Amino acid sequence: MLLMPSRRQLLTTAAFLGLSTSAYALGVEPAWRLVVTRYAPALPRWPADLRLRIAVLTDFHVGEPWMSLGRVADIVAVTNALRPDLIVLLGDYPGVGRAVLRPVALPDFARVAAGLAAPLGVHAILGNHDWEDDPVAMRARRGPVESRRALEAQGIGVMENAVVRLSHRGRPFWLAGLADQQAFSRRRPWRGLDDLPGTLAQVTDDAPVILLAHEPDIFTTVPDRVALTLSGHTHGGQVRVLGYSPVVPSAYGQRFAYGHVVEDGRHLIVSAGLGTSQVPIRLGVPPEIVLVTLGTDPAAGAQG
Repeated sequence: MLLMPSRRQLLTTAAFLGLSTSAYALGVEPAWRLVVTRYAPALPRWPADLRLRIAVLTDFHVGEPWMSLGRVADIVAVTNALRPDLIVLLGDYPGVGRAVLRPVALPDFARVAAGLAAPLGVHAILGNHDWEDDPVAMRARRGPVESRRALEAQGIGVMENAVVRLSHRGRPFWLAGLADQQAFSRRRPWRGLDDLPGTLAQVTDDAPVILLAHEPDIFTTVPDRVALTLSGHTHGGQVRVLGYSPVVPSAYGQRFAYGHVVEDGRHLIVSAGLGTSQVPIRLGVPPEIVLVTLGTDPAAGAQG
C-alpha cells in the first residue's frame, strides 16, 4: 500500500531542502567551488591556423571570508597550471557590500595576483566597482583609481581605451582594453569613460582584434572588425537555474547574462567571474576561470 506523506512531513522536507540550498548557495558554491569553463569558438575574423589560449579572470571582489588572499592564491595556481598563452583580468577587484566581512587591501591582492604568468603577459582593465569603491577618484571624477595603482605597482598593465599589439608564433594580433562604461553611474549626470571608436582607431593594421570590456552591453555597438569580445560584470546573475538568471545587471537582461553569445557573426564571451557582489551567494553559477582556445594547432592536429 502506498502511504502518502502528511502535510507536516511535506513542510519539514521543504524546509530542509530550502535550508540545504541556502547553506550551499551561501557557504559552498561561492567560497569553495572553482571550475574551468572552456570555449573554442570558430571566429570568422581569427586565423584558423593561429592557436591561442587565453585565461580570463574577472570580478574577484576580494575580501574575507569568501575571497581571501589564500583563495586568490589558489586561483592563481590553477590558472598558471592551465598554461595559457595570455591572461586577461576584466575588472572589479574590490570587495562589495555584505560580501565582505573583513576587507583585503588592494595592494595585497595585487601582490598575490602578480604570481600569474603567461608568455604574452597579464593585461587588465577596470570595472565599475574599481571606480565606485574609490571615494577619492569618485570625488575628483578622474583616475588613476587605487586598483590601477595597485596592479601597475606589481607590473600588471592596465588598459583604459588603449591597445597593445602582441605577436604569437610570429603572427600579430591586437588586444584592446576599454575603459569602464559605468564608472560614474552613481553620480548625475551618469557617464562612463569608454571610447570604443577612439580605442579601435589606434589599431593600425588588419591583424585581428580581441576586445576587453568589463560590461557586456557595449557588444551591441562592437563592429565586426573585432574578432572576439570578452566581458564579465554580470556574475551570471549569481543565481542561475535552467539557463535563467532572475537578476542580471545589464540593460539587455538575459541576452548578455552569461556564456558564449553570437550575433550577426560577432562573438562575445561573458564570464560569471570569481567573487560575489553585494550578497555572498552563488547558485548554479560557480566561480569560474574561463579558458578560451582560438584557432587550431596544425602540429598537434587538435584543439584543447
